[in-house]
Amino acid sequence: MQAKTEQLRERTRNFAVRVLHVCRALPYCSESRVVGHQLLRSATSVAANYRAVCKARSPADFISKLGIVEEECDETIFWLKFLVDAGLMKAERLFSLIDEAKQLAAIFAASRRTAKAHKSTIGTWQS
Repeated sequence: MQAKTEQLRERTRNFAVRVLHVCRALPYCSESRVVGHQLLRSATSVAANYRAVCKARSPADFISKLGIVEEECDETIFWLKFLVDAGLMKAERLFSLIDEAKQLAAIFAASRRTAKAHKSTIGTWQS
């Protein structure tokens, strides 16, 4: 596996772990549980689905799975901002996570665009 791929796998996993710690720090109330569950689901999905990207069976599968990861990043950004808007977490606590989610989303969007542009030129697919 390429070093960049492994670094991104590690980065997405670390991102999910950081979000888990934020969810553990949420106040104990029904609103926090609901929002925290949604946030944790989307953030862990970024990491899990990126692993699936790495195992894609074809260029089309690769592009499709990258799209899922990009969408999950976007949803995670939504929930992180929602925590602040709802007064459940201070913005300062989430700045770095929001920034990381935006960076990851940009990486996956760029990768998807590149893969789509080169899809027809890929001679053989190796997973």
